[in-house]
Formats: sequence, C-alpha cells, structure tokens
Amino acid sequence: QVQLVESGGGLVQAGDSLRLSCATSGRTFSSDHMGWFRQAPGKEREFVAAISWRGSTAYSDSVKGRFTCSRDNAKNTAYLQMNSLKPEDTAVYYCAAGTGPWLRLQRGALTDYPYWGQGTQVTVSS
Repeated sequence: QVQLVESGGGLVQAGDSLRLSCATSGRTFSSDHMGWFRQAPGKEREFVAAISWRGSTAYSDSVKGRFTCSRDNAKNTAYLQMNSLKPEDTAVYYCAAGTGPWLRLQRGALTDYPYWGQGTQVTVSS
C-alpha cells in the first residue's frame, strides 16, 4: 500500500520559516520524482516545487528563492524548507510522487503525479 504522509505544518508569523516533511512507504522512493503542491481556500491546487530522483529541482515563480526542496533517500522522505513566509503562502500543502519523465514532471501538472498525501495546513499570519 502506497502512503505519503506530510508533517511539519503549523501557524507562523510572516517572515518565519517552516520545514515540511513527506514520509513515503510502499514505493521505491529513490526512483520517484517528488512534487509539492498547495491549495488555498477557494482556489485550485497549484504547483509549488518538485525534486527529481537525482536531486534536480524546480520551483514556481511565487516561491523561487524562498523555498527549497530536498530529499533523503535513505529515510524515504522529501522535505520542503520554506523561508520568509508570507500570508499568501497560507494553504494546505500536499506532497505527491510520480515516475514520468522529469522534463514533464518539473512543469507541475497534477495529473502527472498519481500518488498523494493527505496534506498539512500552513497558516501564515501578518
């Protein structure tokens, strides 16, 4: 059974940092590209960042320079370090896994990621 479990969300103030974790099981994590997405109330789910199985990364323009993806294949865990958080970063954050070509997955289409976690809430107060 495939499981992706996010953790690390919470309530912080603008300018603070958070690190989200995504622990996976039931898959060969080291072969998966991992994506991070978020969904704010009343908005569609959007791409945030992704990291390939080799460690290449891609970011949306809204988080570039502030968020950093990483992964620990020995722990089957992906991370999203979020710095300089803004109120507009408030959303439920999801991790997802996919195995398609990295050139495609780095574009962040939801349909390219078949496996999803349940999400973790991040709230940034002003």
